[in-house]
Amino acid sequence: MSMLTPPGMGGKYRITGNKYPRMRRPRRRGRLVVLVAASAVVLGVGGWGTLQLVDVFTGGGRKASAAGGGTECGPATKASPSPSARPLPEPRAITVNVLNATTRSGLAKKTADELKKRGFKIGDVGNASKEYDKKVKGPGVLLGPAAALDTSLPVLGTQLPGAERRTEAARKGTAVDLVIGDGFKELAKRTDADQALTKLARPEPTPTKKGC
Repeated sequence: MSMLTPPGMGGKYRITGNKYPRMRRPRRRGRLVVLVAASAVVLGVGGWGTLQLVDVFTGGGRKASAAGGGTECGPATKASPSPSARPLPEPRAITVNVLNATTRSGLAKKTADELKKRGFKIGDVGNASKEYDKKVKGPGVLLGPAAALDTSLPVLGTQLPGAERRTEAARKGTAVDLVIGDGFKELAKRTDADQALTKLARPEPTPTKKGC
């Protein structure tokens, strides 16, 4: 048997040349399969965790909380307007004294006639008292008793939006005054005044959001 013949081959095979062949161990495919399976499990767990994080930050988790405890924040709602302590009177229930504090003649009568067409009752028509005569720089002043501040004066104010509102504590009765000032041009357009009356009688509720 030659010196180059590996033991155990019984001399049947002869190796020639000056290099020994490398004897490789059989590949362990079992380990490879296990590693691939483990990697798939790790990736699956990581992907599931990522989806959970996405649901948390995008609000997807609210569905689960709503089904379990019912603590989901509700959609934006509108609060019901609180009823007014004093109902606003209609124009036909308000008596207006139209007084002219300017140097333009006939202005009080013209304004009174227009207010009458819009449903107001007209009282006195004439010149303003010395307290206001030629002393009102704006479009006008609305005067009335203390009780008219939140009732008759706001309704009359829809006809002359820029007018100042004042009350007199010692004043008797329910009639109010419209004192025409130097800045007066005309009453508000009837369509605008009607819209202002509707909004005044039915104010829009303030939008609110349901708390968590």
